[in-house]
Amino acid sequence: MERVYGALLLLTSLLLLPAYAQLTSSPVAPEPESVVDVQFRNGDTTLAGAIVSPAKIIAGAVIVHGSGKETRNLDLARALAQRGVATLTYDKRGTGKSGGTYMGPEVGTNNVDTANLELLADDANAALKELSRRVSSPRTPLGLMGISQAGWIIPIAAARSPDVKFMVIWSGPMVTTLEQLRFQFFADGREDFWKKNTQARIREHIRSGPDRYQFTATDPTTSLQKLSIPGLWLYGRQDLNVPASLSIERLELLASTGKRFEHIEFPDAGHQLPVDAALSASMSWLQRTVISTPPQGK
Repeated sequence: MERVYGALLLLTSLLLLPAYAQLTSSPVAPEPESVVDVQFRNGDTTLAGAIVSPAKIIAGAVIVHGSGKETRNLDLARALAQRGVATLTYDKRGTGKSGGTYMGPEVGTNNVDTANLELLADDANAALKELSRRVSSPRTPLGLMGISQAGWIIPIAAARSPDVKFMVIWSGPMVTTLEQLRFQFFADGREDFWKKNTQARIREHIRSGPDRYQFTATDPTTSLQKLSIPGLWLYGRQDLNVPASLSIERLELLASTGKRFEHIEFPDAGHQLPVDAALSASMSWLQRTVISTPPQGK
């Protein structure tokens, strides 16, 4: 039963992975880049990854994993480097060349257990420290960018580290881990789900539907309420893994209290976002919100 549970959680990240293999049609002209293998530590665990840097760095980001047994994502890192973002991408603990113990469906464990999400958040912050050490200018804004399950991990990491200056999250839940499971089981990957269910019915199931598993839920808003940094969330309206409408509603509620949180919705997309469009939207937001305009003549 635990393995069935884990397999369903794995969907939250696997649906995005094929899109990264398609990062070949970007209209952005590639700039010279360097790829440097790195190692860094979180406590007693050594993690391994790579820093992909453009010739001119305008920002830096650590790529935070979704669920599943994920290694470094060099395709996404190179796409970001083409746009001026130095990126550290690493093998999740217990995968690739990274040490530590992997928690997830392949080994029959709960990868959205609060303790595991917090540990992964600390891994992301350790990666950010390594990226900061390697980026020459202390004025370069550094942040976290992730997909899916990273919607729970990044807020925890940002609340724990003053070094995080921005967040970009694709298809990340703004609901609790238990609420996400209720929705995912209810949708069950059915292509006709959105045609046969109203928002009212979906919301009621998320609010009071039965839980197949019992564990302490993680709520991303708990960490987000502590933050003053800007954040961007991207959603596909047809997502069958994350309730986009409810997630946007909760983001807007936080934004109404003065939080610098924004969202972009792709009406025809599901959990897998159109990568080039999502990258363009993310970079436009970074330029407008995070990256300072350099002085004239410099």
